[in-house]
Amino acid sequence: MHAEEFVSYLKYERNYSDRTVDSYRRDLEAFRLFASGVLGLAPGADVPDADISERLIRRWMAAMLDKGNTSRSVCRRISALKCYFRFMLVSGRLTVDPTVRITPPKKEKPLPYFMREGDMDTLLDDIKVRDTFEGHRNHLIINTFYNTGMRLSELTGLDVADIDFHAELVKVTGKRNKQRIIPLSESLLAEMREYLSRRGAVTGDSDGALFVSRRGTRLSGAEVREIVHDELSLVTTMKKRSPHVLRHSFATAMLNHGADIEAVRRLLGHESLATTEIYTHTTFEQLKKEYQRAHPRA
Repeated sequence: MHAEEFVSYLKYERNYSDRTVDSYRRDLEAFRLFASGVLGLAPGADVPDADISERLIRRWMAAMLDKGNTSRSVCRRISALKCYFRFMLVSGRLTVDPTVRITPPKKEKPLPYFMREGDMDTLLDDIKVRDTFEGHRNHLIINTFYNTGMRLSELTGLDVADIDFHAELVKVTGKRNKQRIIPLSESLLAEMREYLSRRGAVTGDSDGALFVSRRGTRLSGAEVREIVHDELSLVTTMKKRSPHVLRHSFATAMLNHGADIEAVRRLLGHESLATTEIYTHTTFEQLKKEYQRAHPRA
């Protein structure tokens, strides 16, 4: 294999970064070690390009998956090999590309983290709220995320004027400044009214940002992330404790209780239904876990 010539081409002609070049070099070396073993060559021996077949590459791909490599890492290594053979063809060193019919494995879409409904009930209903401005504000932030499924940027961008108490809805400005309407429950509206009275007492005004600090300044995304992390830590040790986990929790709870997926898509502000469909996989995975836990013959 002409690995060093290839990485020199990437570095000096394609201007790839040193980190990317090193990644390609490691991937080609991993293939060389595998191929030399299959072909019965010494571990340090070079592998002739002419001896590299489609079958050999497929065996390497299968071996990586059998060893527990993620499809993402396998895709990256196969991509490096495909790039190498394109270089060999263009440079005239080979006339046949053994990777041309190789299709990398599909990358897994990781299932989103979400809070269990029981944990959210405990956090919102059972744990005593600190009787301070910050305590009531933080509880409302969690409740708003969980009841609306809005994004972090959407919540921090909310103004008091965006809440329509009479129509029981909130106007949200999402990605690319697209606006949508989300209905609000009576209990959430009642908590918002209580919070606004405390907010007015602290800031002295009734307009502007909905969620503010004691100084009256709009809360930043970083501040809200920290609040959510701390609040969720009261009921879970889950690795991810972020506003997006609450967005996932909203969607999962809606689908678990029979909501139409198109309605959930519109509430979340997704462009495509395919984006929302990941939550159907989440609910099915949870269903399988419950089945395996509870069924006597599972």
